[in-house]
Amino acid sequence: MTTDLLGFIPSPPEGVWYLGPVPVRAYALCIVAGIIVAIWWGDRRYRARGGSPGTIVDIAFIAVPLGIIGGRLYHVATDWQIYFGADGKGFLAALRIWDGGLGIWGAIALGAVGAWIACRRLGIPLPPLADAVAPGIAIAQALGRWGNWFNQELFGAPTTVPWALEIDPAHRPVGYEQYATFQPTFLYESIGLVIIAIVCVWADRRLRMGHGRVFALYVLLYTIVRAIVESLRIDEAHHFFGIRLNVFTAAIVGLGALVYLVLSHRMRPGREPVVDPRNTPVEEAVPDPDRP
Repeated sequence: MTTDLLGFIPSPPEGVWYLGPVPVRAYALCIVAGIIVAIWWGDRRYRARGGSPGTIVDIAFIAVPLGIIGGRLYHVATDWQIYFGADGKGFLAALRIWDGGLGIWGAIALGAVGAWIACRRLGIPLPPLADAVAPGIAIAQALGRWGNWFNQELFGAPTTVPWALEIDPAHRPVGYEQYATFQPTFLYESIGLVIIAIVCVWADRRLRMGHGRVFALYVLLYTIVRAIVESLRIDEAHHFFGIRLNVFTAAIVGLGALVYLVLSHRMRPGREPVVDPRNTPVEEAVPDPDRP
């Protein structure tokens, strides 16, 4: 089956550029851009809640590396056959994170552990910090998903809708070689994450959410988006009870986030009276952390 490619979304011809002998990878640039946005916005929101300037940067020095490690470990563990199965790429390939492959569930889990460790060392509570960074994390993921576009990976089923994504023959999965355009699941997820960030900011302002509920709302909404996007993808994946593993994981994590939202609201309504015990009360915080 062939299609007229006029009007479809083109894939980049390459995802790596060279500055002399140094490779510059688009996937890495997307991840770095997302991290920068998350730290900058998270710092503004945290200071607006009464936190100390620079705290988010201090936390990031521990949380970000652990998050990346956790994301890679989850990817390798759930797609181990790519590296250690028959004709696998081998151990060294499992370490080449710049080739793509980060599992968000592992990134969030180990990144949260890193943030908790850093908060313990600084003597500050984790929940208000998590609420401050939640929208920025969503935007960081939205930017990071564009790395999949550059790598021509993790797309959906064949389609000829006007916004279909062109995929080069070398990147088409086995059994789909005759198709030229596919569902741009990276774009669906990226748009969904931007919407999640907007909803989290709105809910935080409207309901004055605290005690980790903004973060829980982000997690709940993301699991819904991820389950929908995951159901469209055609890449090989492990299944659990006949369901793609990431869909099953999203359902479990989403249920946990929903339970936390309900119980937290009942047990601890409103926001924390003290966000950063190191600070004395201030007259005025950052006026509006959600605007440039």
